[in-house]
This record gives sequence, C-alpha cells and structure tokens, in this order.
Amino acid sequence: MDALEVERRLSHVEDRSKSNTHRLDELERRQEDMAELVRSVATIAQKQTDMDRDVREIKADVKLLAAKPGRRWEAITDKALLAAVTGLVGYVLIRLGL
Repeated sequence: MDALEVERRLSHVEDRSKSNTHRLDELERRQEDMAELVRSVATIAQKQTDMDRDVREIKADVKLLAAKPGRRWEAITDKALLAAVTGLVGYVLIRLGL
C-alpha cells in the first residue's frame, strides 16, 4: 500500500467519522426530545388523575346539594303533620273539657 492509498483511506475514514459524529449528535437530540415527551406524558397523566379525583368530589357535592331540597321538604311536611296532629289533639281535649 503506497502513501497515496493510505492518504485516500484515511480521508475516507475521517469523512465517515464526521458523518457518524453528526448522526450520533442527531440521535442524542432525538433521545432528549423523547425524554421530554415522556416527562410531558407523565405530567399529563398526573393532572388527569388529579382531575378525576376532583370530578368525583364534585359529583359527591352535587348529590348532597340535590338531596338537600328533598330533606327540607320532608322536614316541612313532618312539621306540618305534627302541627295538624297537635291541633287535632288539642281540639279533642277542648271538646272533652280537659
């Protein structure tokens, strides 16, 4: 192998080395982008979990609020019924002269 052949081969190896370095740099950049994407997905998953918990709490609060007028109506009817029974008992007692 003569000096010209060695020089040509060395030049080819250097060119290939530069190409490989460029490719490795590109792969590192893509790997960093992929890692950032994984972090973003993890953040989104955590926010989704938090939002799911919040929705469950809101649903429970809505159920309580929806039941509240029903409980009020029951309390009103109970008091009205009690007043009617008390009035009827009072009327009966007055009629009996007690």
